[in-house]
Amino acid sequence: MGTRTLFDAASKHFLALVVSVLAISCVAQDAAAQTAERNGKEVVESLCISCHGSGTNGAPKIGDKKAWASRASRGLGGLSRNALKGIRDMPSHGGNLNLTDTEVERAITYMVNQSGGHWIEPVSRTTRATERTGAQIVSIRCSHCHQTGVNGAPKIGDKADWIPRLKPGLDVVVRSAINGHGGMPPRGGMADLTDSEIRNAIIFMFNGGTPVTKAP
Repeated sequence: MGTRTLFDAASKHFLALVVSVLAISCVAQDAAAQTAERNGKEVVESLCISCHGSGTNGAPKIGDKKAWASRASRGLGGLSRNALKGIRDMPSHGGNLNLTDTEVERAITYMVNQSGGHWIEPVSRTTRATERTGAQIVSIRCSHCHQTGVNGAPKIGDKADWIPRLKPGLDVVVRSAINGHGGMPPRGGMADLTDSEIRNAIIFMFNGGTPVTKAP
């Protein structure tokens, strides 16, 4: 076998190896992309629009407030059950069985909102939400009262206000914030606050707006 032949064989082997690596990389990227649940707009534009965009086969048309109002009155639970199981000419999951339940619910929410509704898009059941910092929570909500001490709320960074409250222990203060007390509603009026986020906010306020990694 000549030098030229050996070179050609090596080139073909190298090219095949490169193609294999690229193919594996593409598959891995596709798999990673599929793990992220899409929002309602993305699902609707990739699938639901084919029928709901024009009202094909009696599907409620996106933007038709009257058609969607009667359906929205059944709530997200009622609409999503039909969409997941299939109803009339619409197959289960809208014909895409790879859609998660959450993606189906988000698509319904998006179409309802495009037709006069004001629904909140469901959170993911599989992806854990990123925990917000104490600074973020205080800025969004707590500062409304704790910045100036409205209704006797302990002011941010005022140790004389906070120390007597923290004397029984941080867990007691966190539990009090979870349940609500005095003029403060449960979880400060933010129902989606986790216990850990409430703890972060309290520690942040005790330290006068300085984030720390450990409880005082």
